[in-house]
Amino acid sequence: MRRTTKIAAVLAAGILALTACGSDSDGGSDGAASDPTSAAPKSDVKVGMAYDVGGRGDQSFNDSAAAGMDKATAEFGMTSDESEAENGEAENAREERLRTFADAGYDPIIAVGFAYAEALGKVSKEYPDVHFAIIDDSSLADSPNVASLVFAEEQGSFLVGAAAALKTESDHIGYIGGVETPLLQKFEAGYVAGAKEVNPDIKIDTAYLSQPPDFSGFGDPAKGKTTAQGMYDAGADIVYAAAGGSGAGVFEAASESGTKAIGVDSDQYNTADPSVKDVIMTSMLKNVDVAVYEYLKSVAGGTFPTGVTTYDLKVDGVGYSTSGGFIDDITSKLDDYKQQIIDGKITVPTTP
Repeated sequence: MRRTTKIAAVLAAGILALTACGSDSDGGSDGAASDPTSAAPKSDVKVGMAYDVGGRGDQSFNDSAAAGMDKATAEFGMTSDESEAENGEAENAREERLRTFADAGYDPIIAVGFAYAEALGKVSKEYPDVHFAIIDDSSLADSPNVASLVFAEEQGSFLVGAAAALKTESDHIGYIGGVETPLLQKFEAGYVAGAKEVNPDIKIDTAYLSQPPDFSGFGDPAKGKTTAQGMYDAGADIVYAAAGGSGAGVFEAASESGTKAIGVDSDQYNTADPSVKDVIMTSMLKNVDVAVYEYLKSVAGGTFPTGVTTYDLKVDGVGYSTSGGFIDDITSKLDDYKQQIIDGKITVPTTP
């Protein structure tokens, strides 16, 4: 019984019901649960996951976090519930979402996205005995009950930038970020650096769909589509979309204009609508699912991690996808760049 709720009051009701009847606690299929010879995993751990805008089903960042939680809860017999942020919601809504989980006995609580940093800074102090994790933020690294799970997005973006420069036929590519924050600028910086490593004279258009504190740029496919269409109309033939759920609109624009796009976070060739997957040349893989799973694996073993854990190319925390076969002819070149980054021969910038 897992469901996504929209407001704290509904979440509270869902949590109470969940406490009574459980969620994912059988850790397997119905057949395994009914088999008297099968010892299904059991755990008292209750995981609360607070998604960013778009929530489960965004085919990108949030879905990757969900996949990690689903794997862990099934494997370790944990229970879980989830809630998601709304476009334009007040900061205190994020705080109340975290408090609702804590009041209902969820421990740990995972905040998906840097937008939760301020709220988590407050709530983690109010509940010192509850353990939290946040993805994509390290500002709470010194908090005794917070784990920061961060990624070297610039490194993965460098590789797909190089791929774009190697595959473009117009020497003109684009980058669309969801919200102009330092995190999304890391994606831009790496992408631009990778493209220019291949072709210093390549033309690169950049745009962001919203400015903080407006985080709607992660959940506005219509704006993603019009922004991408403008780039394609101007001559770009490949656009990298680091914009969460808004990337779906970028893929639509690419499909309609006969061009290509680059996905982000998940292998979006496999998660996007089938009607547009053939325009997704590659995706910058950000293995949020691995980070969430590894964190919950530690919890299942009795350890609550704290401090900062960074997932980079050395540990395959980031990378690129090859689904569809569109870049099979250049993977050796990309892997050479990857090794140069790992060896320190190439230092990828984190700011544009």
